[in-house]
Amino acid sequence: MVKKLFVKTYGCQMNVYDSARMADVLAPLGYVPVASPRGADMVILNTCHIREKAAEKVYSELGRLRALKEERRRSGGRMMIAVAGCVAQAEGEEILRRAPQVDLVFGPQTYHRLPELIARVERSRSQEASGGAPGVLDTDFPVESKFDHLPEAAAPQGVRAYLSVQEGCDKFCTFCVVPYTRGAEHSRPAADIVAEAERLVGAGAREITLLGQNVNAYHGRAPSARDAAGAAWGLGRLIRRLAGIGGLDRLRYTTSHPHDMDEELIAAHGEEPKLMPYLHLPVQSGSDRILEAMNRRHTADDYRRTVERLRRVRPDLALSSDFIVGFPGETERDFAATLRLVTEVGYAQAYSFKFSPRPGTPAAMLEPQVPDHIKAERLATLQALLDAQQAAFNQASVGRTLPVLLEAKGRKPGQLTGRSPAMQAVHLEAPERLLGRIVETRILAARPNSLSGRLLGPAAACGPAGGQGLANAEVRA
Repeated sequence: MVKKLFVKTYGCQMNVYDSARMADVLAPLGYVPVASPRGADMVILNTCHIREKAAEKVYSELGRLRALKEERRRSGGRMMIAVAGCVAQAEGEEILRRAPQVDLVFGPQTYHRLPELIARVERSRSQEASGGAPGVLDTDFPVESKFDHLPEAAAPQGVRAYLSVQEGCDKFCTFCVVPYTRGAEHSRPAADIVAEAERLVGAGAREITLLGQNVNAYHGRAPSARDAAGAAWGLGRLIRRLAGIGGLDRLRYTTSHPHDMDEELIAAHGEEPKLMPYLHLPVQSGSDRILEAMNRRHTADDYRRTVERLRRVRPDLALSSDFIVGFPGETERDFAATLRLVTEVGYAQAYSFKFSPRPGTPAAMLEPQVPDHIKAERLATLQALLDAQQAAFNQASVGRTLPVLLEAKGRKPGQLTGRSPAMQAVHLEAPERLLGRIVETRILAARPNSLSGRLLGPAAACGPAGGQGLANAEVRA
């Protein structure tokens, strides 16, 4: 019997990947993804705990779902509500206490057990004629890797696909919940990653983004004992192997830590043409004093030297970063150091946020906390500088010809959208048959967050047409 599945995704690209794999796990049970929770047999909220008030957004959504669940009950049907991801991992018992309409709570490392967990919920329901059975909670970190139990079969992701290669983090930055919600670092075996990449390309992917909470800490088991006596591969070696897959034109990876940019990976940026000239390399602050309080394991000058080494091998590299302003104890001098670093490095784009204490992290208890109005002022100043840099970077593309991977229809009739090598969104008029192809595009105008261009001719397109991407994803940095 066909069942309707709705998955709403919050947060990072890793959550987008996880949501797609949840759908793959549930497909053998008859679940088919739909675009709306109304009438769905199962709704999963795949949550993120990084930003302030993330949990409250989940509770607001659960309030809306409670009404839909009651509506479905009155019509003789049933809706199962599940909360997954990092909020589930951090606040599982609280979710069940505050939202009794939730049937199932599970963490990001346990969704491979979804068929078993759903069976537990159904057994619990059968024992509670009133339908008021307590929700099932599964947030224990398993001994085994979830990747060892996920099905090989997967729904096509489209021309741009995500592939998880590493999870968890051992860095323990004082502001971050990832080590507590995703667990210790774990790298997938290289052979498994290559096999999944080949399947993605066979399903129409032209670009693959390798994912990990600390992706450049990747050290996965080599495919065979012939590879350096079975020694682990680093991310640079893995990228070189994936670049050999026929039909794959572009590779990216995110998110990185400056401490783990080794020489092999830096060399890959200069030597592997399929590795795109764009890198998200979070620094968080330009002040050594604040970086030490954050437990970032690098100084501002360490970061500068890493950027210099990268740009030496790839001069056209576009950089992105993350910044936190108003970290506990941050002074005007510390903030000025951040502005100085931004000015010296220069970014194509960046994400910046006011510090918000995450429950259970060391930084939540640090003093003195910076007043919110000062954090707001500093954030506005920093964002003005970053916005100006992004505008200048985009403006420098005007008049150039860029290869653009077309991935979706635009908002206007006859318009398609795609991405440049530097991750810029590009809009142009083009026939729909070119979706999934890389086309040469003359850039005509720059906007704050995108470019517009003119197709130079279908003869410049290469490769087969691709499909459509994963729906229902609210991707936030």
